[in-house]
Amino acid sequence: MSMPLHRTALAALLAGAFAGTAGAQGLTPERIRAATGAVDQRSIIANAATGRDWPSYGLNYSENRFSPLRAVNSETVGRLGLAWSYDLGSRRGVQATPLVVGGVMYVTGSWSIVHAVDAKTGQPLWTFDPEVPREHGERGCCDVVNRGVAVHQGTVYVASYDGRLFALDAATGQKLWERDTIIDRSRAYTITGAPRVFAGKVVIGNGGAEYGVRGYLTAYDAATGEQKWRWFSVPGDPSKPPEDESMARAMRTWDPAGRWWEAGGGGTMWDTMTYDPELNLMYVGTGNGSPWNRNLRSPAGGDNLYLGSIVALNPETGQYVWHYQETPGDHWDFTSTQPMILAELEIDGRRRKVVMHAPKNGFFFVIDRQTGEFISARNFTAVNWATGYDNEGRPIENPAARSVDQPFEAIPTAYGARNWHPMSFNPVTGLVYMPVHGVPLTLSPDQGWRMNANSPMRFQSASGWNLGFYLNAVDPKAKAFGRLVAWDPVRQQEAWGVDYSGPWNGGTLTTAGNLVFQGTADGRFIAYDARNGRKLWEVPVSSGVVAAPSTYEIDGEQYVSIAVGWGGVYGIVQRATDRVTPGRVYTFRVGGTAPMPAVVEAERRPLVGGIAYKAEDAQAGAGLYVANCAGCHGSPGVNNGGNVPNLGYAHRELLEELPKVVLEGAFLGSGMPRFAGRLDEAQVLQIRAFILSSAETARRN
Repeated sequence: MSMPLHRTALAALLAGAFAGTAGAQGLTPERIRAATGAVDQRSIIANAATGRDWPSYGLNYSENRFSPLRAVNSETVGRLGLAWSYDLGSRRGVQATPLVVGGVMYVTGSWSIVHAVDAKTGQPLWTFDPEVPREHGERGCCDVVNRGVAVHQGTVYVASYDGRLFALDAATGQKLWERDTIIDRSRAYTITGAPRVFAGKVVIGNGGAEYGVRGYLTAYDAATGEQKWRWFSVPGDPSKPPEDESMARAMRTWDPAGRWWEAGGGGTMWDTMTYDPELNLMYVGTGNGSPWNRNLRSPAGGDNLYLGSIVALNPETGQYVWHYQETPGDHWDFTSTQPMILAELEIDGRRRKVVMHAPKNGFFFVIDRQTGEFISARNFTAVNWATGYDNEGRPIENPAARSVDQPFEAIPTAYGARNWHPMSFNPVTGLVYMPVHGVPLTLSPDQGWRMNANSPMRFQSASGWNLGFYLNAVDPKAKAFGRLVAWDPVRQQEAWGVDYSGPWNGGTLTTAGNLVFQGTADGRFIAYDARNGRKLWEVPVSSGVVAAPSTYEIDGEQYVSIAVGWGGVYGIVQRATDRVTPGRVYTFRVGGTAPMPAVVEAERRPLVGGIAYKAEDAQAGAGLYVANCAGCHGSPGVNNGGNVPNLGYAHRELLEELPKVVLEGAFLGSGMPRFAGRLDEAQVLQIRAFILSSAETARRN
């Protein structure tokens, strides 16, 4: 079990004695327990002033990812060199921010595997594999990723992709307890987010809104794993009593003619959570509707609380306190689950305690975190679904964006103007640094949608997706892009920006050394001057980067770490670099001289061909491909694929054996399911005809 409360004071003394020297003196289990045993609310608050450790996901409770360390600064950053690297053994997406406590780094790779590493040398200490069943891979929308762990009083907490919560001994990785967080195993719930510990409770949400689930957040006693409370984000079956007053209030904002509860309703809380210990409030961002299309989910309209909202809860009881809905009646998969930051800003001559948030919908929000009062919102990128927000904090919508029967190219799209990639806030410059991107997508209403109907041309319907839209049935006109934006939250305007070659660039870190660090989709790790965006340093890394960096100090020396591994919902199907080295942690220090590890280049393959097929099968194969394959393999021949191969460039031998591969589950160990029972051999041959036809078209063009 985690350390009893009566030993906390002793642990704090021991941790103080060994702080900053663990790497030099040897990371024995006793030293690790002493350091991690001292991690609690008080120590996390104290560490925010020193930045020696990185003890929680966003560094501190505000999750501003601002480190007060300044040894690496705008003058010294050019001398950064590799201190060490560590192979995560991951071949799918790596999204974790490395936590560091007392000289030990805790980081996760794909499939929720936890690694404990000596943060000074990179030497492994232990690993923990929750052994997620590989057939569970298709039950999530966006890669088999994990964003990291929480540390509290000698215990490391991690949530597995298949929905279990684990407490591990921080010194050994031994499992202390395990809890199943899923309320209904017949539905496709997953967990990709990092747990948080607030007020002595481990809090975790889940994902799965595309698959037809009802979102909820659960808190467990950090020491025992006993469930303490659960809060649902959308109401359930109206024939049953609501769980609390917040659900009774929400019920009035949904049209029962839509029978939303049968499709779950959505609202999953799969990422962002922050905490204000002074106000004793925690804040969580809620997800999209299920299905996406509100005209089907709630035909008479309504705000559909609490979709697309920031919600304040009492962390002791889970009781609802207030909410602000950023996207009323979500219709476009505009989740509000993107990382938020707590700050104090001077606005109109008044010091305000605020939440700063830049969700998928393209607007930057500043909200009073004591009351939920709307302060301001301004679009930080191109937006066409709304022209702005009125004085009451409601969007001024474009009526065409909710058409019942006409396609609409939403800008931003379901990929978001921002996604889960963390942003950071530097209180010295007063700027927020955020990855911004655009991935084109057109939504065409699917008026024949039925819950769990597996039908051709309905995107990933064979895996249980429920959208209520056809995707890109009409070609989008927008162009993909990626940017780093420095945003002034008081003036609500861009201060500076950097353009990238494409979307899906990593999260950011900012420091008192006037720096902003970010990894990029094209495989670089870069430091910018936080004041003006001038590039000061960069290094090539082994893959596209999506995670956010962290920084810490050992023996008076500052280190900067980034976990690298391309993936996510966009990274599954496309990439911006041919470097495809398995996941790895890179750690840098001034004067580091370790050699960079060898880079693995993707195999450069020609478009597949030379296999006979029936041309008349290609059209039927296209519909089957969209329903079964497109979510992981993308459009055949369009590009060389992401962290999953594009089948337009597959080996000829694989396509020759495609019925066997698909129906018998040849790649089950990599997360590809068996399709026996969903497809027959004739249908697989139709899919193959579509792949080969697409490759021929790409070859001609």
